[in-house]
Amino acid sequence: MARFCEICGKGPVFGHRISHAHNVTSRRWKPNLRRVRAVVNGAARTLLACTTCIRSGKVAK
Repeated sequence: MARFCEICGKGPVFGHRISHAHNVTSRRWKPNLRRVRAVVNGAARTLLACTTCIRSGKVAK
């Protein structure tokens, strides 16, 4: 299962780790996801949501 926010669709972002000697290797930044019990269509459901969505009120607990 891919790790992405079920509210906004935010997922991992890819880039490079660059050392002091400018050696370049791949890395990825993962979204800050939390498992939340939320109300979806009138029923309680557990979903993965990023902390930005939780703090902005897009997730109805």
